[in-house]
Formats: sequence, structure tokens, C-alpha cells
Amino acid sequence: MRAAIVGAGVAGLVATRQLGLAGWNVDVYERSAGPNPSGYMMDFFGPGFDAAERIGLLSRLKEVSYRVDAVEYVDSAWRPTARLVYDHFYRVLGGRLLSLMRPHLERVLLTAVDDVPDSRVQVHYGHRIGSAEQPIPERVDQVIGADGIHSAVRRALFGDETAFLRDLGLRAAAFVVDEPDLYRLFAGRFVLTDTVGRQAGLYGLRDGRVAVFLVYRDRDLPPGEPAPARLRRVFAGLAEPVDRGLALCPDDVYDDMVGQAVVPAWHDGTTVLLGDACQAVSLLAGQGASLAIAGAALLADLVGPCRDSVSELAALVEYERRWRPVVAEKQAVGRRAAGTFLPDTRRALLLRRVFLRAASVPGIDRLLARRLAGMTGLTS
Repeated sequence: MRAAIVGAGVAGLVATRQLGLAGWNVDVYERSAGPNPSGYMMDFFGPGFDAAERIGLLSRLKEVSYRVDAVEYVDSAWRPTARLVYDHFYRVLGGRLLSLMRPHLERVLLTAVDDVPDSRVQVHYGHRIGSAEQPIPERVDQVIGADGIHSAVRRALFGDETAFLRDLGLRAAAFVVDEPDLYRLFAGRFVLTDTVGRQAGLYGLRDGRVAVFLVYRDRDLPPGEPAPARLRRVFAGLAEPVDRGLALCPDDVYDDMVGQAVVPAWHDGTTVLLGDACQAVSLLAGQGASLAIAGAALLADLVGPCRDSVSELAALVEYERRWRPVVAEKQAVGRRAAGTFLPDTRRALLLRRVFLRAASVPGIDRLLARRLAGMTGLTS
């Protein structure tokens, strides 16, 4: 059996490895020239943690994880306003929590593809599959669209993406800078601005660089405005360290809507959607990477044993039947969080500060940690 997977992100790489181990031949097509070197920190827990353990990847993820002691909130004058101690989250989750940089997660998954013997798997970078110049390959038993929230495979199956994307009214950006003075300020720290209408996160990485994460509201985007210029405009004057980070913002910075993929059907024949192409929950819900790994592992579990189209179609129906309710519940969490995730008034900001400070009160801390797990502002 042969599969073509479009997208070498989290979901696509896990599906590649698991189908390869099940005896399939797999070709993966990724439009980027190589693995994405930039990205943001995320809390990794829930179903993906369990799936990674089951398929033998958890120990590798632990090797590249960070131990976050606390998240510090500061106002625009860099004065502390609240502090979330991560021990609360570790206790609530029974220690089953990792903090990972997304590029490090993807690098582990790419390396794990080598677990497949006999060269049954090939990863092709720089291939924009789905375009007229590079159509989806023929003579494959299954096509898996794991090409993100703006999926070309989904568009080829079901039409224009606007019918399937739920915009939650925010945008997010992430990049990494190499600036020694800035690193000295954030080494060992994980800092979020506690501000109205826009939020910046900065944290020092073990390689001496600083990761920058930005969330903002900007509904009226000037046509043709480059992303770095837009970010400098929106975040100008928020705080001096943020300005220093933005001065080094790369041209190819990640900057996209915060939204959800709501797709009535996840497959058409033997072409199936996976990961954010059909189940994007948004960073407001957290667990995006966790769901990507768990969903991909489930799909491979069901499809891997198939050796004909009849059993394959039955497996795709079962994948959607079992996985769609999980995704729907996490998307509902994201929608509920949308109104409070980034305060748009001073009053809303003060209310959130009260909420965050209550997280350190004995007795209340455990309850709030359950609600806050995965929603610190830097998870996906």
C-alpha cells in the first residue's frame, strides 16, 4: 500500500512514521524548503502525551523539552503584575506535561521517521503539491492532507477555505532572535506582557537566543503590508524589550490568523484530512500539537492494517467517528476563551489580573490550574 502525505508538520510526520512501520510506502510532500527553524513554546499534555508514550516517542520529546518554573506577567512599564507557578500545572496533570519549542518537536518527529526500515518513506521538501504544476500524485492508495489550516488538499476537495475557517478575531506571530543583551534579560525566564489589545511573550532558549511570541487584534490589515512592518506598527511602544526584539524580526516571520477549521466531512473517497486541515482548535484552546499527534496516531492505527480500498474506507469512517467529538470539545474550549484571552479594555485586564493572582491561593490554585493548563498564552 502506498500513501502520499501533503505536509511535513506534526501530524504529517507522525502519520508518516506510523504508516511506514505498518508496512506502507509513504511519500511526504512539504512546500517549505526545509524544516521550519522558528516557532513558539507550547505546553504539551493530554491525548498527544499519551499517544507519544504509546508509540515510543515520549522519551525523545523529554530530551528536547524545557522545564518552565513560572510565567511572569508584566505591564508596559515592565512591572510585575502576576506570576503563574508551573508546579500547579505539573501536579494537576500528574507530571504529564512538557514545554516544547515547536521546531524542536518537529525535528524529533522528522528524525523518528528514520525508524521505518527499508527506505519505505521519503520526505520531499520544496514541493507545493496541489498546484497545477505539482498535482497530487496518482497511483497511490491514500492521500492525506496534513497541510495546515490553509490546506490546499481541503481546498481541492471541498472548495474555498473561507467556508471552513472560523476566525476568532486575533492574529499570532512568532520568531527567534539572536541578541546577547536581550538574552541576558530573559535567560531562564518566561515573560508575558499583561496589556490591553496586544500581548508579547519572550523567553530565553538554551542555545542563547530569545523566542518572541505576539498576539494582537488588527482587523483592518493594510493591503500588501509586510508582516514585519505590521508587527512593528502594532507593537510600537508596548515595552522596550519588545521593540528590541521586533527590530530583528525576520522577513519570513510566522504571522497568521487565530482560527479554527470546521469541516463537515474529513474525507472524500480515500483522500483524508488530518491535523489543522480539519481539526485546528487555535492557540486559545491549547493542545493543537497534542491533538495532531494523537489524531495522526489514531488514523495510522486504523488505516495501517488495511490492504484494500473497502477496509480503508471503513477505517476512515471510524477515524472520523472516534476523533471528531474530541476535536469539537477542544474547539468549544477555544471559543469560550476567545473573549478573555486578550483583554480589549482596562476593566477586562484588571479582572484577568485578579484571576491570575488567585492561582497562587491554596485551595483555589488547583481549580484554576485545571482551567489555565494550556492557556497561558503560549500554547498550541
